[in-house]
Amino acid sequence: MRVIFLGDIFAEPGRNAVKDGLKELVEKYKPHFVVANGENAAHGAGITYEFALEIHSYGVDVITGGNHTFDKKVFWDKFEMFPYLLRPANFPSGALGKGHVVIEKGGFTLGVVNLQGRVEMQPIDSPFEVGMNIIKEVKKITSYVIVDFHAEATAEKEALGYYFDGMVSAVVGTHTHVQTADEKILPNGTAYISDVGMCGVEDSVIGLDKEIAIKRFTTGMPWNFKPAEGSATLHYVVIDIDSSGLATQIVRGKWKKASNT
Repeated sequence: MRVIFLGDIFAEPGRNAVKDGLKELVEKYKPHFVVANGENAAHGAGITYEFALEIHSYGVDVITGGNHTFDKKVFWDKFEMFPYLLRPANFPSGALGKGHVVIEKGGFTLGVVNLQGRVEMQPIDSPFEVGMNIIKEVKKITSYVIVDFHAEATAEKEALGYYFDGMVSAVVGTHTHVQTADEKILPNGTAYISDVGMCGVEDSVIGLDKEIAIKRFTTGMPWNFKPAEGSATLHYVVIDIDSSGLATQIVRGKWKKASNT
C-alpha cells in the first residue's frame, strides 16, 4: 500500500496548492490513499463545511485536525456530518466528532488515528494511552494504520513514534508547519517524521504574513494575524507499506507550481 500525507493546509493558498498539486502527485506516485491535516484550512484557523467539502473534492480521503479544529463555531453543528473528518482522539469526552476512522478503497483498508500532544498545548488526555487503546481496536480490522500526531515538541513526537513502533504503519507529525529532515523507518518497522510541513505560502512565518508576525515578536503587541498571500508550496510524505502493515519506505517531498515565466 502507498499513502500520501499532506502537511497542514493553511488558508486559501494552501487549499489552492492542494487543488493544483495533488493531481500531479497522484499521477506520479499512484497512492492508494491521501490524508491531509486540515485544521488551518479556514483562513489559517479552523475548518468549515465548505472547505471540508472542497479539500475532499480534490482527492483527500481523510482530513485530520488539531488544536484549531473547532475555531470556527459556525461549523460545529455540521462537523459530525463528515465521515472523513477527524479531530484529535484524546480530546476530552464530550467533544464533537471522532478521532479515528477506518476507510476502504480499491480493495484496501486503512485506519487513520488523530492524536494531539500535551507539551506547550492545552491539557487533554494522554495521547499514549488513548492512542494505544484505539490502535488495538483498529488493528482488529486492518494492519494498515497511520497516526497523525499534532504536537509542538519534537521530543514528545519522537517518544510517541517509538512507543507505537511496530504497532502502526506510520507516525507523522503535524502542527509546526516546518518540514523536518528526520524521516526514517524505526527499528520495528514504523515510518516516522517529526513534521510533514505545510501546504501554504513558503515566504511567510508558518503561513502567516511575515511583517505582522515580526511586529508581534518585536513589539509585544497583539497585532491580528492574517494569512500570507502568494503562491504556495505543498509539503508531503509518501509512505510505502508492506502486507504486514509495516513501512518499507518514507520519502518527504515539496511541490510548487511551475512558474509561467
